[in-house]
Amino acid sequence: MATVRKRKLPSGLIRWQAGYVDGAGNRRFKMFDRKSDGEAWLTETRHDLVRGLHTPGSVSPTVREAGALWIKRCRDKMLEAMTIKGYEEHCDLHIYPFIGAKKLSDLTVPACNAFADQLREAGRSAEMIKRVMRSLGAIFKDARRRGLSNVAPTVGLELDLPQRNDPRPVIPTKAELQAIITGATARTSRFWRALVLVAVFCGLRASELRGLRWQDVDFDARLINVTQRADASHKIGKLKSKAAYRSLRLSSLVLNALREWKLLCPKGDLGLVFPNGIGKVESYANLIDRGFAPIQIDAGITAQREALDASGNSVVITVAKYGLHALRHACASLWIEQGHNPKQIQTLMGHSSIKVTFDTYGHLFADPEADQRAAEGVELRLLGSV
Repeated sequence: MATVRKRKLPSGLIRWQAGYVDGAGNRRFKMFDRKSDGEAWLTETRHDLVRGLHTPGSVSPTVREAGALWIKRCRDKMLEAMTIKGYEEHCDLHIYPFIGAKKLSDLTVPACNAFADQLREAGRSAEMIKRVMRSLGAIFKDARRRGLSNVAPTVGLELDLPQRNDPRPVIPTKAELQAIITGATARTSRFWRALVLVAVFCGLRASELRGLRWQDVDFDARLINVTQRADASHKIGKLKSKAAYRSLRLSSLVLNALREWKLLCPKGDLGLVFPNGIGKVESYANLIDRGFAPIQIDAGITAQREALDASGNSVVITVAKYGLHALRHACASLWIEQGHNPKQIQTLMGHSSIKVTFDTYGHLFADPEADQRAAEGVELRLLGSV
């Protein structure tokens, strides 16, 4: 039986006690300042009990407690160290300061929307808010797995965030790609030509390039098999998702560049295609600073950005225009230009879902001729022949 009763506390204050019997037959209570608040909460609680979605507040963990369990599970699943570090930052810097003390049972859809509003008012970017809310959703998912929560208030949440930035990736032009390939070829080490050609024509992520092994290059079948990656800590590990395991065809140009480089490549226990000088995992910073950035700067492919000089004064410096990931985008754009459909692009790029493919490259699948015909058709229907 569910009731709301007036109670006088030892201090003399009057409170309203809502009581009900949970699904396990245990009597539960919660105190309110006003009777109407207790009745409203009791109505919602009874509704959740009928649907099997209620977790008593007394057994519900706080967000901080549930977050700690989620991080522990991430470690148990042996996720990459940098991935776990990112999740910890989401919790420590963005989740716990605002709602860490709240119980999961108190976080409804409106409460999650209010949390997102708090993040925005505190100056978090739209992209950061999205990432933090995904981490909060993962906390709830892990809590449901443990039987500590029965709800998923972040699922389908409409954050209504400002979308002012152009979501399309910056892609090198064909002239810039040609200049980069020419610059890489001109360098003394054959390493750079092989690296740039694999990146441009196979679309590997930087971590996949750094973790690529010679045993994954099938010269007879003319294939690269993407089977592992190197993380930011220089550790070899699994790929980002099941879809990232893939095989990619090699053109004669790329194949010959790899054959040439293999004769000179430093040997190491890991058998890497693009190692450092002693055969170990090369850092991303070295790939940029020692080769890819100088290649662009020599070719005049540059950008301007602000920096601080030795005296702390703001100055404008010239830097390389692109990171290695831009070559992956360029590869996707070339494949799309050759007529590959979205599903093929998803497979070749190793995207975990078709949504990722469309979110990143959807604008490249446009049909300009069809768009032009549609525009002319609208004019014709509206104005007739003029």
